[in-house]
Amino acid sequence: MTTKNGLTYADAGVDIDAGNALVERIKPAAKRTNRSGTVSGLGGFGALFDLKAAGYQDPILVAATDGVGTKLRIAIDTGVVDTIGVDLVAMCVNDLVCQGAEPLFFLDYFATGKLDVDQAATIVEGIAKGCEASGCALVGGETAEMPGMYHKGDFDLAGFAVGAMERGTALPDGVTEGDVLLGLASDGVHSNGYSFVRKVVEMSGLGWDAPAPFAEGTLGQALLVPTRLYVKPSLAAIREGGVHALAHITGGGLTENLPRVLPEGLGAQIDLGAWTLPPVFRWLAETAGMAEAELLKTFNAGIGMILAVSADRADAIEALLAQQGETVSRLGHVTAGQGVSYSGRLL
Repeated sequence: MTTKNGLTYADAGVDIDAGNALVERIKPAAKRTNRSGTVSGLGGFGALFDLKAAGYQDPILVAATDGVGTKLRIAIDTGVVDTIGVDLVAMCVNDLVCQGAEPLFFLDYFATGKLDVDQAATIVEGIAKGCEASGCALVGGETAEMPGMYHKGDFDLAGFAVGAMERGTALPDGVTEGDVLLGLASDGVHSNGYSFVRKVVEMSGLGWDAPAPFAEGTLGQALLVPTRLYVKPSLAAIREGGVHALAHITGGGLTENLPRVLPEGLGAQIDLGAWTLPPVFRWLAETAGMAEAELLKTFNAGIGMILAVSADRADAIEALLAQQGETVSRLGHVTAGQGVSYSGRLL
């Protein structure tokens, strides 16, 4: 009798051994993110977390999920994938802290057509770096190898974060007319508006490896600067007392995100002369002939997080944030009315 070799999963394009090798590669990075409350490591069917061990008495859980949009396209096309994981974490945990929550743990989803273990390990190590900097544990994730679903070399990322706060401490809370608006500087474009960014780069005729017109290094490197992590400074400010709201400035810019944390009947007045527009946004706006209003509704424009704080605590909170390494600008104040009004010029 002769035995005919049957089709294997590897023949179909899925390499289970590569997936197992990736898990082993990333275990040390995940272990470095362990914090109080972490119960189990990678490899189980689910991840366990002990809220009591994390110090909570009567906790409310807060969850957030996000991706990094078409910034992935630049990372894929340039092969620079070591920081995109930081973006993934930042987009989730910066949202959590706006609710007044401390990020506790994080899970990632990585999908690709054919798994490149070295590339995937580099990405997950970036995720672990973002988790470490945010004080949250990387407790698990999913790696999906799906031939036929992605073009060669392409991949996708999604992140899921869970945080907690003690009952009765949720934000926004207590926002009132006269509250001072403190803006924390961004580290560039962060992770929103990249469909527009890529269109502008196409218009400019520049390649990703061309010198950046607005910064040192290549254009690709300059546009891949990761999203700033605001968790630890924001939590320190909340614990200082007097913080009534935080707004993470993502898609929709200052114009759309700040009103999300203001009660009905209250708006904001912002002085556009309170900070200097970073060169990357000036280049994007000038190359595209972009109107100032469109810029403020598309990008963070140099302000990645805004805190609404009690006027009598503004000086102390501003000083604390500066001690935490943040560049702080007094943007304006909360007013009667609705929406965001601007004075001065940014462009």
